[in-house]
Amino acid sequence: MSAGTPDYPHRRASPNHGPRRGGARPRLILLHYTAMESAEAALARLCDPAAEVSAHYLIGTEGTVWQLVAEARRAWHAGAGAWGGIADVNSASIGIELQNRGDHPFPAPQMQALERLLQGVMARWEIGAAGVIGHSDTAVGRKRDPGPRFDWRGLARAGGAVWPDPAPPGAFLADAARAGWRAPAEAADPEAAVLAAVRLRLRPWGSGPVAAAERALVAGLAARWPAPEG
Repeated sequence: MSAGTPDYPHRRASPNHGPRRGGARPRLILLHYTAMESAEAALARLCDPAAEVSAHYLIGTEGTVWQLVAEARRAWHAGAGAWGGIADVNSASIGIELQNRGDHPFPAPQMQALERLLQGVMARWEIGAAGVIGHSDTAVGRKRDPGPRFDWRGLARAGGAVWPDPAPPGAFLADAARAGWRAPAEAADPEAAVLAAVRLRLRPWGSGPVAAAERALVAGLAARWPAPEG
């Protein structure tokens, strides 16, 4: 494993970063969409000290990769949330922003650039495909990115994420918690909050009460790839 960051040709240094707390190392890769019209607008915000947000990388729609924060540093992209037993997601993750408003597909050049970037990050930090997740996974009920138009199954086929086979389900919330999803303490309806996050990742066309197919997919994810305990 190397703590170094490769020298990407497009760099825009963001001042919004700090040391990873408690000697943490990256164990997750968190995917986001920018919810902005252009890459330049996203770069301006991610590099604005007043905004107090950043990411390690931004990928434009044409596949351009900008490096904003060194991988060994703690970028400010995750906010409040958790994945399994990981509560300080910023300290435990690499953040990748994808230029996208949140309501349209991700172009092939952008996805190909993401796949190449993931290969390098995963190899440098020994992060398995199960460690590649979305902001909506860690910020249940608060965030939706990378959103319902993101092709998680296609990314899994390329080795950049995981896709579960159905398995015999147990209690939905228990299986979801083992897979990593945690409802926030303030959630009025924890099952509804977790179900919305699960659907963004596995079944974005789903509606209504939790379906048998969703229970089976979550059970399959929990059985094969349980989230870190801490």
